[in-house]
Amino acid sequence: MRMLFTGLTAVILGTIPTFAQTAQNPPQTYNPILARPVTLPAIFPTPVSITPGKGSVMLGKSIVLVVAPGADPEAEALVRNTLTAAGVETITTARQLPSVPDRPYIILGTGDAEIVRSALARSAAVPDSNAEGYTIASVAAGNGALITLAGHDADGLFHAAQTFRQLAQRSTIPALVIQDHPAMAIRGTIEGFYGAPWSMTDRAKHLHFLATVKANTYVYSPKDDPYARDRWREAYSPAILKELSTLVTTARQNHINFVYAISPGPSVCFSNPADRQALERKFSALRSIGVHSFYVALDDIEYTKWNCALDSTTFGPSSAEAAGIAQAQLLNAIQADLNTVDPAAPPLIMVPTEYYDAKESPYKAALRKNLNPKIVVQWTGTDVVPPAISIPDARAATKAFGRKTLLWDNYPVNDYAQTTGRLLLAPYVRREAGLSAELTGILSNPMNQEAPSRVAVTGVAAFGWNDKAYDAVRTWHAAARELAGGDERTTEALLTFFDTQHMAPTFGSQPWQEQAPRLKAVLDGVREAIANGDDATRHQAIADLVLYADRFAGAPDIIRAGTVDTAFAQESRPWLDAMQLWGRALQLTVAGLDAADKGSIAAGRYFASAKRLAAAAAAIRTIPGATRFEGGIKIADGVLDVFVGDAPKLIAFEQE
Repeated sequence: MRMLFTGLTAVILGTIPTFAQTAQNPPQTYNPILARPVTLPAIFPTPVSITPGKGSVMLGKSIVLVVAPGADPEAEALVRNTLTAAGVETITTARQLPSVPDRPYIILGTGDAEIVRSALARSAAVPDSNAEGYTIASVAAGNGALITLAGHDADGLFHAAQTFRQLAQRSTIPALVIQDHPAMAIRGTIEGFYGAPWSMTDRAKHLHFLATVKANTYVYSPKDDPYARDRWREAYSPAILKELSTLVTTARQNHINFVYAISPGPSVCFSNPADRQALERKFSALRSIGVHSFYVALDDIEYTKWNCALDSTTFGPSSAEAAGIAQAQLLNAIQADLNTVDPAAPPLIMVPTEYYDAKESPYKAALRKNLNPKIVVQWTGTDVVPPAISIPDARAATKAFGRKTLLWDNYPVNDYAQTTGRLLLAPYVRREAGLSAELTGILSNPMNQEAPSRVAVTGVAAFGWNDKAYDAVRTWHAAARELAGGDERTTEALLTFFDTQHMAPTFGSQPWQEQAPRLKAVLDGVREAIANGDDATRHQAIADLVLYADRFAGAPDIIRAGTVDTAFAQESRPWLDAMQLWGRALQLTVAGLDAADKGSIAAGRYFASAKRLAAAAAAIRTIPGATRFEGGIKIADGVLDVFVGDAPKLIAFEQE
């Protein structure tokens, strides 16, 4: 997959030679192409700092790769694939750096390797010293260049390789120094939705995607996996374990921490040693295939009613407070077992029964008092689907749970009634910059549709990496470009489609993001132009809307043909089908307005045909079994349907 950039001027240094031609060492004769300014690239997630140098370098057809001892093999493989995709034909290897390079040398390794430190010094750069951090330094030298990818650790080196993948999409790589590291320690997704789980193929694709946005965590927690919830005591079959093992390997290759979550809450007996042992056996089986991170989910359960008489004897009458004590006792025992059998494993993660808001309660107080402080607690914000999350909100959660929380953000998940008929494709917004200081991390709960989920998850990951420099709209555009493989026409078609799915509902009646703001602005402009009575303005507005309607109606076919992963079009099929019909309805509506404006009696026929197509579009339903709530597909509802319905009244026309 490729990440390309918005609003950047490509720097083209003429015909690609077999060596690195640099702007520092131009030919003696003036070349206007070489005189073009060197521009900095846009990188997503946004790095902590990018400092420009002088000049730029083309990779050319031949480069030398210097891999430091012990360098991460996945990072090396990614760099090699990136170079091949960039048109490099010959990759030779070396162990030393020349005093004056005659072509590009790419140095790959961690900052503790002598050759990496030497290369950084020659670029006037220092290694980043933060976990998962990296430094990239590129400098033109002689007829060649040094491009150093230095990771603080193996993860950092892999992230450096991902950034290099983006840099190499341009025709030249500018001289620069990038210092970068994540703001949040945990970043990624939790497959925690109800309804049809992702397939193993979906999950593998998602892990590859997470790597491209520098995420580091995937939690396996599908609500409809019976062996993780309803039948949690039962062992997985060898066949399922084999599939999960393949997934764990894919995660490891992408530097993603695979976290296995189990949901025993509906039937667990907290004080029964047999149930604790059943949990430990399940974790042991997963550990045998390479899982080292575990999670106990206690959400969406009845917590004021015991599942067994033994809990009543042990903890007394059922209550929220007693549930908190019982849960803490079980989780502490599980954490103690993890400490014994796998001392290097990350801490246990749990999601509490009161996972929403930060209001003080007997349950939260019991957890705060009794739960091992090492255990990570997830929290969904001020509500199940919060319209916004602020720094004071996160601080209140820290106080309520007695530790900084791991944010479970229920966006773009579409498994609740208010999301019926919707994909959630708006940018990730209204999370306050600075939350990184108050949270241990952030996990997005995605949709049943994996490929469309990447639009919002790109934003969540970028916010988790660098919340202070996060730009929601630019990141949104970058997500579209990634899906489009860099093709501008497909990117614009995708953004037009995203706009029709901009609605972001909550559990209440008020959404936290409005529907179709781009389309609404266009249609409102047409209404205003018609209403003001100026003939020229009205004629021009209608003519402009003809062009817009054509682009709108044509967008679905462009998306079907142009997205790099066919899964996006497949999983979005009914929405694209409905959008196409709505687009034709809009075309006929504009034709009706144009006819009415010219006094033609054909206006009524156009409007009637538009109404029929709109009804056909509104009748399209979601893919059976794909989502928890099924229903009619919604396309720019409240905006496009209203305009099509109102259009016959905007200009008086003669009926046939």
